[in-house]
Amino acid sequence: MLVVGAGPAGASLALLLARRGLPVDLIDASAAGRGGRPFRGEGLMPSGLAALDAMGLEPLPAAVRRRPLTAWSFFLDGQALFEAAEPMGSSVPCTLIDQDSLIAELLEQAGRQPGFRFHPGQAASDLLLRDGRVAGVRLTDGTALEAALVVACDGRDSQLRRRGGLALESAPSPLDVLWFRLEGPGAEAVLEWLAGRFVTVVGASGSYALFPSARGGVQLGWAIAPEPPPAPTPAGPAGWAELWATDAPEALAKRLRELPAAAVQGPVRLPVRVGLCPHWQRPGLLLLGDAAHPMSPLRAQGINMALRDALVAARHLGPALRDGEPGAIDTAAAAVVAERQPEIRRIQALQEQEARRADLLRRRHRLRGLLARTARWSGPLLARRWQASQRLLRDGSAAITRDPGAAAMIG
Repeated sequence: MLVVGAGPAGASLALLLARRGLPVDLIDASAAGRGGRPFRGEGLMPSGLAALDAMGLEPLPAAVRRRPLTAWSFFLDGQALFEAAEPMGSSVPCTLIDQDSLIAELLEQAGRQPGFRFHPGQAASDLLLRDGRVAGVRLTDGTALEAALVVACDGRDSQLRRRGGLALESAPSPLDVLWFRLEGPGAEAVLEWLAGRFVTVVGASGSYALFPSARGGVQLGWAIAPEPPPAPTPAGPAGWAELWATDAPEALAKRLRELPAAAVQGPVRLPVRVGLCPHWQRPGLLLLGDAAHPMSPLRAQGINMALRDALVAARHLGPALRDGEPGAIDTAAAAVVAERQPEIRRIQALQEQEARRADLLRRRHRLRGLLARTARWSGPLLARRWQASQRLLRDGSAAITRDPGAAAMIG
């Protein structure tokens, strides 16, 4: 079979199927297997960690950089609203992970399997069709690769989704994100203040979240309206630092104002695209991960849902691919979609609710001010309600089954 896209969904699926002794070709347009992007989601919720454990990948090697979160802290107009300590009733805390090192480990593990072949630096430009069935892909260099099944894990802008005629139903998003990295010695004071927390700051000037990166330094996401006219933005690092400091608590504001310009990298605008394909498959083709359901960045669901997609897909597809009968393969692909779609719909609905609550606080200055002034008594109430609303976002809405190959996991 062919897997296109060596992100979390594609790399983990390729590993799981190769461990079953199946021949798997993994194609990725990046020469390094999707590595090196400066801004990637890092949050592994307990649902994603459970998926890794079910794959037999926990504990991960030390080479996969990770950092458990200690708490979630919220500030309105410089006033502490509430803080929720990890693991918030889950079995494990939310953990920040370096995606590049995780994918490198998945590829290394897959590379030990005799039936695995990796094609880095190769883009799949089109689908091969035979009697209406997808029969493989054509690479940009003209090479044709045939397979009984193509699994497209090529991201939210999936070329193969379009080529396969599988429509994406997009949902409106109330925000886009400008991503920054705070790095080097100048960022150490901010990192020390964070103390392992994910911090959200909302004020009259805007809203942003910052957290310690598993790769070192700090990631900071500034929320902006997705539609024009764009709001005025600072001209350089010092202007951004001052803007962040305006609504920050005093201790953080001081550290932000002392940031040297060289410590601030960005911004990189990441448009938030949310959607769901009503149909993830056609004969010979299956979509997974962002190709099937682009996720909002809120509460870091993209990587978690991708890993869970791969785990379910491997369980259904493994026996059918071994059998090799096209009808059985298509039936197995349909079973993957039927099992995964309900959780994706539920998680996306919860993300939308979270986004609308955040947007309300950004726009309603009086409400924000009232909550900030009454934080002593309103904070604990809001903390309980917020934690209750996070349960499914953290733990997922569907049970997962341990992969049969987990017991024989090597490494």
